[in-house]
Order: sequence, then C-alpha cells, then structure tokens
Amino acid sequence: MIDEPQRIALRDWLRARLDAPDLTIEGMEPLSGGSIQENWMLRCAVRGDERRFVLRKDSPATIASSRPRTEEFAIMNAAWRAGVRVPEPIGFCREAGILGKPFAVMGLVDGVGLGPRVAKDLSLGGDREALAEDLGRELAKIHGVLHGILRSGAEGDLAFLGTPDPDPALAGIRRLRASLDAMGAPRPAIEWGLRWAERHAPPCPEPTLVHRDFRTGNYMVDAHGLTAILDWEFAGWGDPMEDIGWFCAECWRFGRLTLEAGGIGTREAFYRGYEGQSGRRIDRQAVRYWEVMAHLRWAVIALEQGFRHISGAEPSLELALTGRLTPELERSILRDTDPTRWTA
Repeated sequence: MIDEPQRIALRDWLRARLDAPDLTIEGMEPLSGGSIQENWMLRCAVRGDERRFVLRKDSPATIASSRPRTEEFAIMNAAWRAGVRVPEPIGFCREAGILGKPFAVMGLVDGVGLGPRVAKDLSLGGDREALAEDLGRELAKIHGVLHGILRSGAEGDLAFLGTPDPDPALAGIRRLRASLDAMGAPRPAIEWGLRWAERHAPPCPEPTLVHRDFRTGNYMVDAHGLTAILDWEFAGWGDPMEDIGWFCAECWRFGRLTLEAGGIGTREAFYRGYEGQSGRRIDRQAVRYWEVMAHLRWAVIALEQGFRHISGAEPSLELALTGRLTPELERSILRDTDPTRWTA
C-alpha cells in the first residue's frame, strides 16, 4: 500500500518531473495483472486537465531473469524514441525513500491487455488478421530500429545490455538450467527438452534486441486495434526468431489453437507484417525450434512462480496455480521433441 506521506512525496516528485507545480493526485488505484511488478493507476490534475499515469515497482519477490525496473525503463524509453508503440515514458525514480523502492511512471494507455479476453472477445482488436499483421510490423520495428543501436555502437543508456552472445539459443539453455538447479527441481521432461534443444540449436546470423515476452497478454487493444506494447523486463540481445516463436507458441494461444499467431490470427498474417516491415525472411524451421524453447522457458518460469509461493516468499493463489501449469507444458515439450518430427 501507499500511505499519505508517500503519496505527498510522489506528488512532489511528479511536480518536479513534469515541471507542473500545481499537479495534484486525485486518485490512486491498484491495477490487476503483472506477477513481477506492482502496478498503480494515478489520476492527476495538471494545469486544469486530467492526466492518468501508471506507476510500476517490483513485487515483494521477483524472477531472477527479470531486469531491474531501471533497465526496463531505459529499454522502453529507447523503444519510444524509435517509434515503437509503447506507453509514454514519464520518468524513473531511483530513490527508495519515496515509495520504499525504485519505481517508473509512464502514461496510461487505454485498452484491454488480459490475454484470455483479448483472444476470445471478438469485439476487441478490430479486424483480427489486420491486428496480427500490425503486431508483426511492430515486432519488426523492435528488431530493426533498435538493432541499429548495436550496429552503430551508439550504446548510450543501453550500455548495460553488453554485447550479444554469439549462440543465443545455447545461452538461453544455460540460463534455464541455472534456474532449474537453483530451485533443486528434478524435472526429467524439462531436462530431456533442454538436451534436445542443445542438439538442435540453430545458428543466429544476426542478433537483434528481442522483447522476449512478445505475446497476447503483453499488448493492449481497443475496439479498433493495437494501442501499446507492454512489459519489457525480459528484453535483451538475442535471435529475432525467438520472439516470433514465443508469440506463435501453443501455450500463448489461450485455447484458440488453430489461430497460430497468438490466438488472434493466422501465422501467415503475422509473418506478412513482419517480413514486409523488416525486409527479413522468417526462418520457419528456426521458429519451430523457438516454439519448443518457449514451452521450456515457460515451464521453468511457471516452476519459479510456484516456488515463490511454496517458499513463503510471496504466498499467492495465482502463483501457486501458475506452478501447476508445468505438467501440461512438459507434455507439450515431449510431444514436440518426438524424434520422428526432427532430423538429428
């Protein structure tokens, strides 16, 4: 919760950030969604006009692979400057004294982001094939424009990203194994999948900045179409096919399995938007590989979420239920790594 002294300190910080000495906070409401961040909607009056913002700070327990809020904000700010549809970055506060920990503030974007509702409520998103194509274009902008930062050597405030790993798939496998080992979780199906992934890892000719959680549930739509891309806390250098595989993976279709592009459209429409914007041909075999990796990664994350609950770090029914998704994901891993489906 945010108490009155914190509210006053937040108001003063916003006044300084926006150069608006008359700013007042008219209301604050916790927002649903986001198991790694605590999100609040701020309703403010600024120079006689109402403005609404979202405040994000860490939950009591986080996932090890999640970036600190300061890095997430820097990536989102770079995406904003590059023309990607993200909420307007307002500012980042590193001082823990205001709200007890650092936080970011950004403009509130209207729309719906809940994955199951976006997938199943056909009154949202407008023409679904057009939405899938638009999402493909937006992902291509992320990969293409921000890749220019790497190519030019203009690191700026993204220097924390370091240099790309020459083998993104193998680097991802190492991270998943480390997370599994840290939990002491014996999961033979996941271990099988990771060994399979090592043997079939595709080369990455040209790494880009990848969102690494680009899926239905992490973008917002209104009745007409896409309004914003959200949740940049996993972004980093990687294989652009990873984002495409993550978006198309069966686990993120929310039951609409025949709509391979995030449960909202056809794979062809999504690919068409991506290829048209990027000028890059999609490696379909590599995407198949990254769809398997999506199930592996989501299985490990689900275990981590469940571990946050059972360890007592953050008792939560939502986290406990997320942990119970793991067996279903393991079944998908075993199905999709059937040796008859792949050549050695």
